[in-house]
Amino acid sequence: VQLQASGGGLVQPGGSLRLSCEASGFTLNYYSIAWFRQAPGKEREGVSCISSSDSSTYHVDSVKGRFTIYRDKSKNTVILQMNSLKPEDTAVYYCATDRAHTLCGSAYFHYAMDLWGEGTQVTVSS
Repeated sequence: VQLQASGGGLVQPGGSLRLSCEASGFTLNYYSIAWFRQAPGKEREGVSCISSSDSSTYHVDSVKGRFTIYRDKSKNTVILQMNSLKPEDTAVYYCATDRAHTLCGSAYFHYAMDLWGEGTQVTVSS
């Protein structure tokens, strides 16, 4: 049972990246999934999440209108589409889940995630 994050890379400001969180050993559709990020010298922060119950989504203010989170059920994957990237988006991005809670929102990021994927580096620089 594990999560695997991928899709990071180097992109210029204003560019786009698509991160994937793929599950193995369990069905991702049954669980809420969150993306976190941690920039050098900063605390880890929750960025976006998608609920298991109704696929409702939540984004922190700093990424609203630029990031989209959705499920690719055929691939047992959650996608974080990141557009209009800024240098301040530079961080290691992680996907995670707290399988005990079904509805995402700002509170979801503060639950104790019981499963984490390895991070993927996103660098936004010219």
